[in-house]
Amino acid sequence: MGATLPERRHELDVPYLSERPYQSDDTKSLQLQSERLPEIAPNTQSDLPERRAEGLVTLTLTASLPQLHPATCISKDSVSCSGPNKLQFGTLFLGLVFLSIGTGGIRPCSIPFGADQFDQRTEEGVNGVASFFNWYYLTFTVVLLITQTVVVYIQDQVSWIIGFSIPTGLMACALVIFFAGMKLYIYVKPEGSIFSSIAQVIVAARKKRKMKLSAEDDGTVTYYDPPVKDSVLHKLHRSNQFRFLDKAAVIKEGDLTSEGVPANKWRLCSIQEVEEVKCLIRIVPVWSAGIISLMAMSQQGTFTVSQALKMDRHMGPKFEAPAGSLSVISLLTIGIFLPIYDRVLVPFLRRITGHKSGITRLQRIGTGIVFAILSMIVAGLVERVRRTRSIKSGDPTGMTPMSVFWLSPQLILMGLCEALNIIGQIEFFNSQFPDHMRSIANALFSLSFAGSSYLSSFLVTVVHKFSGGHDRPDWLDKNLNAGKLDYFYYLIAILGVVNLVYFWYCARGYRYKVGLGDFKEEKSYSDVEMTSKSNN
Repeated sequence: MGATLPERRHELDVPYLSERPYQSDDTKSLQLQSERLPEIAPNTQSDLPERRAEGLVTLTLTASLPQLHPATCISKDSVSCSGPNKLQFGTLFLGLVFLSIGTGGIRPCSIPFGADQFDQRTEEGVNGVASFFNWYYLTFTVVLLITQTVVVYIQDQVSWIIGFSIPTGLMACALVIFFAGMKLYIYVKPEGSIFSSIAQVIVAARKKRKMKLSAEDDGTVTYYDPPVKDSVLHKLHRSNQFRFLDKAAVIKEGDLTSEGVPANKWRLCSIQEVEEVKCLIRIVPVWSAGIISLMAMSQQGTFTVSQALKMDRHMGPKFEAPAGSLSVISLLTIGIFLPIYDRVLVPFLRRITGHKSGITRLQRIGTGIVFAILSMIVAGLVERVRRTRSIKSGDPTGMTPMSVFWLSPQLILMGLCEALNIIGQIEFFNSQFPDHMRSIANALFSLSFAGSSYLSSFLVTVVHKFSGGHDRPDWLDKNLNAGKLDYFYYLIAILGVVNLVYFWYCARGYRYKVGLGDFKEEKSYSDVEMTSKSNN
């Protein structure tokens, strides 16, 4: 929890930068780009939690010491709001960079490191990993809930010093606990360079591209298939998919030394290395479908907030809910649903399907995509009702005599989507990537979020450009009553349906990674396909 609390730091930084007059365009850009570093930077180190701690300490110091921050901006007047000097700006920059580097070390490596603690060659270990992903994300959700309520309230109403000290203190506790357990952890040692191994398989297969392989194993060729060095790693079977890559493992005269090892790794690779490259090729189509499926989630923090600002947000006579806190509804949905899913639904579905996880990982992702589509359809219907009521009320400010909790159904559906789709993707990537590439798997998942964000921005730009004209406002006009936000939601739903069909096509032909210790139900997705075939 301590390491995860700063995860949504942009929700903490923006008000801080606004109150302290840091908030020039350059500083906004600095903050946004620093938040993208974990997604686009190489996530290859797992021992960087102290960088995040240093970042939090630095930000706490900027709030605590008057010398390290500009005076509080009382008015928007440029004379009274003096900007930061070089020392203040440099300290802020250093804190954000340390925080980003630490995030880049923790985010992609914490999940695979946790999964490594289970022996996935046993049924108990496989079931333990499945529960680990659910409970990890539940903890992550609880932390975000605390961040968006308690910590934000303390920073806004009490003190920035205390507000930054809380995550700093929790991060310090997390470091102590992490290092205290160093002797208890299971470490999976990497075998050589990940990327050079991929390149070697491709080059070796190309060098032997003219070689003919028989349709079935008839003993005419011999494959290089030594045992894996690390007992924790899965030994992968040679599969019949992408057989052109098998040529990289065919032993020809002069390929082996007298010790029985490859004379040139760019001419001869092991079956294990070949199968690992095949795993990556299989994953790419599913990963691309995941990017589009996350687009609906990107709208939750933008247009949903815009709608909330034009609705009645009162809870009782005195309290008014902040528009930006509506995402708490999705977080609560996740927090309630995940324990029920793990303890009730999975055992129930296991008895029906015979699958150890109740349903396959791809089925879980597909179900999450369906909930995302339903969320966008409901969002469009609610927006249509909101706009109609607002126009009829004739309020010059555009306010709608309608409770903000009309937005709850779409947020609940989005929470279910997140609990199924996100965790399904995390579990899928961690199980299907080669064992020593799991940190890359989680970096790829982070890249999916970045890709969906940019794709969503591109879609917004296209809609702005082509949906208006002839003196008519576009769908996403600043005046929600003049625009057609519901059409935009329906457009995302249509794209979601197209993506669901594409995902189904990719999933239908997907072959799960099969190791010597894996169970029969993991051999092919077709064993428990996405409902329709088994029912027919």
